[in-house]
Amino acid sequence: MKSEVREFPHVRHLSELFCNNRIWAAHRLNEDPVYFRRLCELQTPKYLWIGCADSRVPANEIVGLEPGELFVHRNVANVVPHDDANALSALQYAIDILRVSHVIVCGHYGCGGVQAALRASAGTIVDAWVDPIRHVRAAHGAELGRLVDDEARWRRLCELNVGAQVRAVCGTDIVRLAWARRQPLMVHGWIYDLRDGLLRDLDLSASAPPG
Repeated sequence: MKSEVREFPHVRHLSELFCNNRIWAAHRLNEDPVYFRRLCELQTPKYLWIGCADSRVPANEIVGLEPGELFVHRNVANVVPHDDANALSALQYAIDILRVSHVIVCGHYGCGGVQAALRASAGTIVDAWVDPIRHVRAAHGAELGRLVDDEARWRRLCELNVGAQVRAVCGTDIVRLAWARRQPLMVHGWIYDLRDGLLRDLDLSASAPPG
């Protein structure tokens, strides 16, 4: 059976977003008349941010950086699978082309993807995506089991997931080759707390392969 395509009137949808965009662009130009011209000519970020797609964690804003200063890759629960071309292409572009000096893996407390990994899989696409976090949960089952309640386990698994993804980043050929050619590069593990807006360094930084 032929599918039916519904015709919509010729109207501007989501007009409030276009309005917000024009206000933002005008504000930028008022502050700096050559802002957009300069932005077109230059992209030299020092940092790659690998974070969660959660709408409450806007990468540039929480670290106070402008467009052009932070290269960003986001997905559900900030996972870096070695078979994910999306994450790996962002990582390779940032390191090999943009020559970033720092890769920041940033999770956050209250992550819905991590919470999903605490439950049995329901067979959805999201459940398959967070399956690596279930392996992290299993590997740290004893520690998580000693915690006082589900909230504490959830928070701790958010931290443990960051550690697992830092190790995943460090284990890629992209990062290993950069270190082998002595390119200055550090990988960090941070976590963001929605309750107070503050970042916490999990002391997971690496600047060379483990040895």
